[in-house]
Amino acid sequence: MLFQYISEYIDYLSVERGLSENTLLAYRNDLVDFSEFLSSLGIEELPDISRTNVNRYIRNLRQEDFSPGSITRKIASLRGFFKWLISSEYLSHDPTASLEQPKLSRHLPKVLTLSEINTILQESLSPWQRAVVELLYAAGLRVSELANLKVSDVNLEQAYVRCFGKGSKERLVPIGKYAVAAVKDYLEKRKMFVLNTESDSKHLFLDEKGHDVSRQKIYLLIHELGKKVGKNISPHTLRHSFATHLLENGADLRVVQELLGHSDVSTTQLYTHVSKKRLKEVYFLINKN
Repeated sequence: MLFQYISEYIDYLSVERGLSENTLLAYRNDLVDFSEFLSSLGIEELPDISRTNVNRYIRNLRQEDFSPGSITRKIASLRGFFKWLISSEYLSHDPTASLEQPKLSRHLPKVLTLSEINTILQESLSPWQRAVVELLYAAGLRVSELANLKVSDVNLEQAYVRCFGKGSKERLVPIGKYAVAAVKDYLEKRKMFVLNTESDSKHLFLDEKGHDVSRQKIYLLIHELGKKVGKNISPHTLRHSFATHLLENGADLRVVQELLGHSDVSTTQLYTHVSKKRLKEVYFLINKN
């Protein structure tokens, strides 16, 4: 019923807004789930979709124990979809108007201490693994940005990387001497991978077989390294740590916003709460002793 409109909307998001494949897949899954729910109610035509149907769908999500965060994301997907349907003149009314958002508890990002970062970096890592960890922490990259880096995106002489964030927005991020050294060492090994496998990939990170290193492989690497410090972490934890440590050492909030590629400074401000929380913990620890 809605599938032809969903496909057209996803094409619009891809072409006009330049969203990543993972984001497009999330939108598609949310909308297909909603479409299948409507079909179960016998609703097959766009004009028949009412606010009552949408509210019933949301109640169903709550009954199936979806988290407030997941429900909020699904509501956002529906709102964007119906806004596009109206602007494309496929529909004259918006059944998602005035929907109430679930109340979200504000979770502070998980971060590592400098000591924990050093413990991870002291592990016996292969050149590509060390370069991955150094770039995630030294540049605060998202895992998708890291996996999509091309060799041409890295400038070791001027010590920066060029990456493309959400919405294909380009930004330049400076990197420190340790990250530069790690990437330089890895690039020497990469030449061997290319020669041995005859790989023609332009991506920065390749495995021993000359294949592009996937996001999943990076996730697994960071997850295993987290065990060395007794924590369940992901690549995003290193991004959180990058931002928090910068702010703790006096970096300007707007500068950190630019480095992270946040469109809204309020997202970056969350890290200031992390810093204050950690400051309180240290204060109480000192006074306890």
